[in-house]
Amino acid sequence: MEEKVIVYSHVNIYHGKTIALGDVSMEVDQGEFIYLIGKTGTGKSTFLKTVYGELPVFEGEASVCGYNMLQLKKREIPLLRRKIGIVFQDFQLLNDRNVYENLDFVLRATGWKVKEKRNERISEVLNEVGLLHLSTKMPFQISGGEQQRLVIARALLNNPPLIIADEPTGNLDPETSDDIVKLLIRINREHNTAILMSTHNYGLIDRYPSKIYNVSNSSISFEKGIYVKS
Repeated sequence: MEEKVIVYSHVNIYHGKTIALGDVSMEVDQGEFIYLIGKTGTGKSTFLKTVYGELPVFEGEASVCGYNMLQLKKREIPLLRRKIGIVFQDFQLLNDRNVYENLDFVLRATGWKVKEKRNERISEVLNEVGLLHLSTKMPFQISGGEQQRLVIARALLNNPPLIIADEPTGNLDPETSDDIVKLLIRINREHNTAILMSTHNYGLIDRYPSKIYNVSNSSISFEKGIYVKS
């Protein structure tokens, strides 16, 4: 039986004193690939921010990668995030460092002290996303699709059980978007990594169907009948 990497039960999520999303219940098993769909502004990113500790959870029951999110302390947030790879729409790369240095910065920040081991891990993840030949390039010297592959490599560095992908294809052309989703699906299958991907690109969902949660009317609901086992 697969472990659950996310369990939310009757969670209310606030913006200030206003409920942004109410009575949220969701379970994500290790190895699942799940789409989080909904129009822009419905609260997809707000929900994801609670998953990686950017926004607090005060009501209901919520656990992520073994952490009780209602009892999560500030000092524990970096430990939680070592178990979560995060892929942003706008990349959030360090533009004054090359491809290799972007990854080395993360490893050093998360406790990898031995340079040889860092080098080995960086080579592994760059090879996995097809960027090993670009390790000395600066982010502005590679394409948008390559930058997003670098972001995915960064998310893989600490072998997380969960990857959060927040509109990862939002700034990419259709062909490149397909390539990025195919890469995430391959990572999901080969590493048994749970993927929670927010999107409003329904064409991608049609081509690569999987389990869906829909964000609308200040709530999140499971879309029954759309699930296809990957």
